[in-house]
Amino acid sequence: MPVLNMDSIYAVVMATVHARYETRRSVSDAFAAVTRWEDHRVPLTTIRRTDAGFTARTGVGPLGFDDPMTIGHWEPPRSVELHKTGQVIAGWARIRVDPTESGSVVTWSESVRLRGVPAWCDPLLRPPLRAMIRIILRRLLG
Repeated sequence: MPVLNMDSIYAVVMATVHARYETRRSVSDAFAAVTRWEDHRVPLTTIRRTDAGFTARTGVGPLGFDDPMTIGHWEPPRSVELHKTGQVIAGWARIRVDPTESGSVVTWSESVRLRGVPAWCDPLLRPPLRAMIRIILRRLLG
């Protein structure tokens, strides 16, 4: 009888969100801003660069978790793809910058899965994930 791998069940469905932000910045300036990983500040989180990308550490004191991300695709100044490979958060993020008549538009798509959390919880993850992305985009490009 085959063994049921619960991790593979959770991998099927993920909380996926998309956000767009129009800015007067040029494509290269917008790309540079959204790829300064240390500036992707959210509450209780610090970010440090690694050889493969960066790690976001969320927590207080010794209580917390790491969210390591590797850069899987890098095409400056137009797009970057990140792979989330942590013990707590898995998934990916894609950031694309396209020119407009008055500057550029940044499109950020992200899909996350909290390991060990059932897929029916995904709709609960979408609003805070979308809000976090919008806050970061406003902070970096506004």
